[in-house]
Amino acid sequence: MEEKVTNLLLVDDDDVDVMTVQRALQKNNITNRLYVAANGLEALAMLRDNDKPAIVPPTRRLILLDLNMPKMGGIEFLRELRADSELGKIPVIVLTTSNEAKDKVDAYRLNVAGYIVKPVTFSKFVEVMAAVNKYWTLNEMP
Repeated sequence: MEEKVTNLLLVDDDDVDVMTVQRALQKNNITNRLYVAANGLEALAMLRDNDKPAIVPPTRRLILLDLNMPKMGGIEFLRELRADSELGKIPVIVLTTSNEAKDKVDAYRLNVAGYIVKPVTFSKFVEVMAAVNKYWTLNEMP
């Protein structure tokens, strides 16, 4: 039986948040490969194959996206991603500290699969990562 590997791309500029996601994935025994980009520009470069294979393999991708980042923020990244014929259908879950209604509306208009406000405690974060993994597993069922 072929093992299915999901390529997770975390787009977040905060090192502490990156480590928290990594620890939460480990706590849930989620062993999928995690790629990290510090902003939207870096993420797009990792997803696109410009004369060489993309850094994030083109199969079974899932993006966890922060909204507030330098250079290219999450909403701008989503606009670029959705406009790209090769990348436009990659599922994206927003994982942010922003609880602003405008950010939520903008994100859902850009067809995100979920919008999660980052919890304050690590135990809550572990629960969030378990929910993300469950979502992805259910999406993969025939």
